Amino acid sequence: MLRKDFIKSCGFACMGGTLSAILLEGCASHKSIAGQLHDEYIELPLAEFEVGNGRQKQHKKYLIVNNSALQYPIAVFRLSADDYSALWMSCTHQGAELQIFGDKLECPAHGSTFDNRGHVENGPAAQHLRSFPLSIANNILKISLKK
Repeated sequence: MLRKDFIKSCGFACMGGTLSAILLEGCASHKSIAGQLHDEYIELPLAEFEVGNGRQKQHKKYLIVNNSALQYPIAVFRLSADDYSALWMSCTHQGAELQIFGDKLECPAHGSTFDNRGHVENGPAAQHLRSFPLSIANNILKISLKK
């Protein structure tokens, strides 16, 4: 293969890879939503967990709920059709905002990890995450902010 042909081939491959990455990024489901604050509850429609509109509905594993009244976001995990877990995304070690990786929450500051129920899996954090009571009515998930 001539050098000129090799450079052409590599150039097209690089452009194709970059373009497909950009296109696939647009297909990713957005997992952050603004929760509506009503009295001492944040409400969100269960339909926010649905992906696609085919016969076999798919569901997001979690949503990150933001509201300007909250200091930190709340992670809401869908464990089953009627089992959800809502967790304060603040590390119990030193208060850094947590990040979600799959069904785990991780502290970027010191590496503490928590499961999707808020239990400590790896320190230095020693306390579980704050969880919020949940209720479901008329396909609306209500997160109670009462202490």
